[in-house]
Amino acid sequence: MSKPMKEMALVEHLGELRKRIIVVLVVFVAGLIGGIFVAEPIYHYLTAAEQAKNFELHAFSFWDGIGIYMKIAAIFSLVISIPLIFYQLWAFVKPGLHRDEQKAAVRYVPYAFILFIVGIVFGYYIVFPMTLSFTTMITKSMGLTETYGITNYLNFMFNLVLPLALLFELPLVVMFLTRIRILNPLRLRKMRKLAYFALVFIAVVITPPDFISDFLVTIPLLLLYEFSVFLSSKIYRKQLEADMERDSRYVSLDEDTD
Repeated sequence: MSKPMKEMALVEHLGELRKRIIVVLVVFVAGLIGGIFVAEPIYHYLTAAEQAKNFELHAFSFWDGIGIYMKIAAIFSLVISIPLIFYQLWAFVKPGLHRDEQKAAVRYVPYAFILFIVGIVFGYYIVFPMTLSFTTMITKSMGLTETYGITNYLNFMFNLVLPLALLFELPLVVMFLTRIRILNPLRLRKMRKLAYFALVFIAVVITPPDFISDFLVTIPLLLLYEFSVFLSSKIYRKQLEADMERDSRYVSLDEDTD
């Protein structure tokens, strides 16, 4: 391919990427507007939960209420935008995929939403209460008076739950990258030690500094990684079989031609 043609192809790819990003941004803004209307019931649900009843939450600035509503609206918009983000990513790489790979990859889109919700549920109902009880226990043991702002409480929650929800997308991301032949199980096994270290580090950072809490979060993350390797192996095996079948078909055609 000549240099001008390469430059044209690059410009076309960048234009296509820009179009996909604009679509995602438009949907995200629309979701943000919708999120403003559901922010209040979500806020009341979060602050009426059992772990929130033990605190008298305060506003320390005039913007705390508006800021919290906008943050809840933004997270709501992100959640409903996850399937679209994966679809746009699939649509961007679709021209480089075989027909069967295109059909298989698009099936992942609904699961992106499901895994994200599972991650939120795991983070909110298991990790967050456990971490909150530990930190408040330490605070009380130091004889400190707990005076928290609503922003402190919800930011603490979001900073725990959202990273976990995103980590639950790992199997889907690995499957997708295997489908487009960027990753394979051999590479994943080679980088297992590094991946384990990263996941354990994340678990230790977001949980209280005690073995039980670290263990309860680390094990699901490691299982997610191993599950990702397993799914990648299945996809990779099918890819090799399809490649061999395609090669044998071409060889037979060449022999018939001779």
